[in-house]
Order: sequence, then C-alpha cells, then structure tokens
Amino acid sequence: MSVFTRLVEELGRLLEPALAESATAAAIVLFTVLVRLALHPLNRAAFRGATPVAGLLPVLLQLPVFFLMYKAFSSSGPLLDHRLFAAPLGARWTDALGAGGFLGAQGLVFLGLFAAIAAVAAWSAARGRRAAAEAPAPVAAANVSAEQQEALRKLGGVLPLLSFGTLITAAVVPLAAGLYLVTTTAWSVAERAWLQHRKRSSL
Repeated sequence: MSVFTRLVEELGRLLEPALAESATAAAIVLFTVLVRLALHPLNRAAFRGATPVAGLLPVLLQLPVFFLMYKAFSSSGPLLDHRLFAAPLGARWTDALGAGGFLGAQGLVFLGLFAAIAAVAAWSAARGRRAAAEAPAPVAAANVSAEQQEALRKLGGVLPLLSFGTLITAAVVPLAAGLYLVTTTAWSVAERAWLQHRKRSSL
C-alpha cells in the first residue's frame, strides 16, 4: 500500500500547481486512467471474443486497485488530509450529511459525484438498449434455441442498468474510491463505444 500511496502523492505534487488542494483527487483520476490504459489490450481482446476469460480478467485485475484505494482512504495515513473542494477524500456520504446536510459544502461534492455516476449509467443504459434493438433477429444455431437467443438479446439491454448500482457503492465508500468508480465506469462505456465504432467502420 505504501507504493500506491507514494505514487498518488507524487502525481498529486505534479498537479498541485494547477489544482491546489484538489490535486490529489485529480491524481486519483489520472491513476485510474493509467490503470485502464494498461488494461486496454485485454479489453480489446475480450471485445473481439478471444475467450470468455479475456473478458473477466480486466475486471479481476481492477479489484486489487479498488481495494488499495479503499484501504488508503479508510485508515490513518498521509492521504486523508487531502480534499476535493470542501470534502475530505476519506469522507463518506454520511460524514458529509453530518457536516452540513444534503446541500452543505461537502454534501454538494457528493451530489456532483452522484450526478456524474448517474450520467455515465444513463449513457451506458441507453447504449445497451440501442444495441439490443439493433441486434439481428435470432438465428437458429447448434445448442442454442431461438428463445434462448432472444432472452440473451433482451438481457443485453438490461445489463447496462446495473451501472446504477455504482451509485449505491459510491454512497458507502470513501470519496476517493467513488472518484475511482466514476472514472473507471466512464472509461468502460467510452472504450466499448469506441471499439464498437471501429468494428462498424471496418465492415
């Protein structure tokens, strides 16, 4: 964890001249982007349908990163003093409500985070519904009935709604972990949209 803490601190120092006290929050976003860039080849392989494991591996590799983020801002350490505007990066939504209420200075930071997560989830859900509507009609295939294919097509339209579950998670984890969640979720949706665009362009 000390290596992770030092990395975030160093990124924060680089950004501090431009972002002042919110530099560490920006460093978390930048760190998340770097992690997702490193995982992009795996996500690209998963999109091309290399193997089912290829799609699961990027998700599994992100879990330790989220755990480190959670631990670094849940226990005592040098990062707990840093803030995003008025809210400490180690604070939870309940802390913000106790410090000034729903529309207090800290509460507004969390409302902004929740709004960003909801916007990303809505974008993901809209893309999922559009993809489900544009999917070709079920075609008979070995071992897969037309009813099963139709059920899978409908499930593809429902799965993006699970992104809204990120709102619940962001409400109970430290603000720093919430920043990680919104950044990685936004990256996932944008990355998939880009890969789908490239696939259509190459046809």
